[in-house]
Amino acid sequence: MLRKDGYELRYGDLAGERRPVVFTHGAGMDHRMFDEQARALHEAGHRVVTWDQPGHGESSLSPGTRFSAALALDALISLLGHLGLDRPILIGHSLGGNLAQALVRRFPGRASGLIVVDSTWNAGPLTAAERLLLKLAAPSLALIPAARLPGLMARASAVTPEGIAECEATFARMPKRVFLDVWRATVSFVGPEPGYRSAVPLGLIRGEEDRTGNIATAMPRWARAEGVTEHVIPGAGHVVSWDAGEATTEAIGNIIEGFGP
Repeated sequence: MLRKDGYELRYGDLAGERRPVVFTHGAGMDHRMFDEQARALHEAGHRVVTWDQPGHGESSLSPGTRFSAALALDALISLLGHLGLDRPILIGHSLGGNLAQALVRRFPGRASGLIVVDSTWNAGPLTAAERLLLKLAAPSLALIPAARLPGLMARASAVTPEGIAECEATFARMPKRVFLDVWRATVSFVGPEPGYRSAVPLGLIRGEEDRTGNIATAMPRWARAEGVTEHVIPGAGHVVSWDAGEATTEAIGNIIEGFGP
């Protein structure tokens, strides 16, 4: 555990001689969503770190502390410092991808690679319709009864029965008020910056059936702008690691190998 003012973090750290990899889960999820991928990279010799963001899984928020983008960024930076990680590869899903992008954008020397999984492009251009959808997202979710929210979010996040069941059980562990704060934080990471390009090697992964936000349109634009391959996983929705674990593991491994030594 890592304890700081405002939160307490649970993390796992598997030793390895190859360069470190840090997995960051998405909104409402926890470290378990990357269990298969973390195990594979560790078996390949990497040092692998997984963690739960504040208010998620086994990590907690202090009384009176609310989840925010600034809090999440502070938590990730604190974790990297606490573990003495030297320029790890950051792998983030959804909110975790937004968070990893934000860290690289602000502190490019803190990472040696970035793999974004089913997350929108923080710095990318937005249409008027996309701006409106971002603005309405949290208020729309606030109207959904708490009892129905986990099931609704699960069906929007996964397409396989197993993936939907895992998502629903995980979403159900988070109080609605916290989830709304998490959602607002996710949206706040989006900040168009024309001409910005990643300062570190970049990999992009998306489920073929991901219909969350503007990911299905933004990620292909992002791949073209950066001149990288977008790895599209067949038969998977937003949470590709649970819908298509083997294919996701293979894509992550191939991207890391492509980054070079």
